[in-house]
Amino acid sequence: MFKTILVPTDGSPHSEKAIHAAVDLARQTGGKVIGLAIAEPYPFPPISDSAYSGGSQAYEQRALELAKEHVALVAATATAAGVPCETLVEQSDNPHEEIIDAAQRLHCDAIFMGTHGRKGLSKLFAGSETQKVIAGSTVPVTVFR
Repeated sequence: MFKTILVPTDGSPHSEKAIHAAVDLARQTGGKVIGLAIAEPYPFPPISDSAYSGGSQAYEQRALELAKEHVALVAATATAAGVPCETLVEQSDNPHEEIIDAAQRLHCDAIFMGTHGRKGLSKLFAGSETQKVIAGSTVPVTVFR
């Protein structure tokens, strides 16, 4: 049975479904959850290495603050249910790689995550972090939409 469930969250309603399901299962099985949020760095490189970019610093600071808010919801949900919880905030250009790495590094038995359910061309062009996690994970991935 799943004793350690990784719950990557982006603060979306889909992620909230995954949080509640993971906490509920952990409560029933005596397991724990690990909330993970990925703050993506500023998407545009500075013009030069020496260029000061206050905009990029403000963007990255806000991304980190949001990520902390997202994992705080995981912690609050777990605490309310009496489930042990750890939280983790990482910064990465490749969230799927960070999720897969965290699952391995933290010895997780499963990953519960949301997906936005894109279809057709939007999925093709936008890509899917969830699909990449499913493809690269060595532990079961349960997806919520």
